[in-house]
Amino acid sequence: MKPPGKARQLKRRHFNALLCSAVLTGSIGPAAAQTSATTASVLVVGDSLSAEYGLKRGSGWVQILQERLLKEGIPARMVNAGISADTTSGGRSRLPALLKLHKPAVVVIELGANDALRGLPLNMTRDNLTAMAKASKAAGAKVVIVGMQVPPNYGSQYTRDFRDLFQQVASAEKAALVPFLLKGVADLPDPTLLFQDDRIHPNEAAQATIANNVWPVLAPLLPKR
Repeated sequence: MKPPGKARQLKRRHFNALLCSAVLTGSIGPAAAQTSATTASVLVVGDSLSAEYGLKRGSGWVQILQERLLKEGIPARMVNAGISADTTSGGRSRLPALLKLHKPAVVVIELGANDALRGLPLNMTRDNLTAMAKASKAAGAKVVIVGMQVPPNYGSQYTRDFRDLFQQVASAEKAALVPFLLKGVADLPDPTLLFQDDRIHPNEAAQATIANNVWPVLAPLLPKR
């Protein structure tokens, strides 16, 4: 018979292995996640660019960041709350429940592209992002605003104003900023190379580049090992 202390250690190791496996496979749920009080949550509130639209499950940039956290021994886990076709209005409406459920240390706001595709007023997008940043900070979370850009066929003025609103919100709310989520993906000489056939959603080969765009901004906000 093993000594009680040894048995407890083995059980703890077994649980930790199961927890890491669940995170890597994306199968971790709120109940399992809450078993580790020392693990900080990084909540990603996004659209199809986060939700792995058209991709194999577990191949998106959010999951790539989760694997990096585990590899580097950082006590944090990614919570992917991306929903395809979501707008800043949708994200704003569902954020309070997400904050209450996950109690994140960091909130990554990846929304706005669908606002532009629908021709929604820029002031509405700006107001929604601002409200989300304020609510996240009020809940005790640090905030990352993820910038997006639109093609020049939207008109030069709209293109500039849309690009700049992310910087404006980040500056006003003292949030961290990813200037352009799709840098190195949408601005290549061949703009179709890293996109799916719809030419809107990045393909699997683009996900590592996207993760690398987010990581330098996110990393300083994470708990130390």
